Amino acid sequence: MLRHEIRPGRAVAGLVMLGLAAGYAADAAGAWHAPLTFFVALFTAGLWVSVLTTWAAYRIRRRRGGRTPSTENDVAPPSSSGSQAMR
Repeated sequence: MLRHEIRPGRAVAGLVMLGLAAGYAADAAGAWHAPLTFFVALFTAGLWVSVLTTWAAYRIRRRRGGRTPSTENDVAPPSSSGSQAMR
């Protein structure tokens, strides 16, 4: 099974958006009345929390020392070594 990179910042942003959608739906149905400024503030705060979560996850990955970089590109490409004729 292929493993994929976990992105907690995207998960936080998705949960915030689901919360906003639920709040907007409740407001539209008349079950709850909230001013527009509440939704704007929640959206802004949610994006900031998402950014901070992404930053923290990045720092943790960097500290653990992920995969080592590839040594595949240590040599110059063939076109710059003079092995091909110039047109």
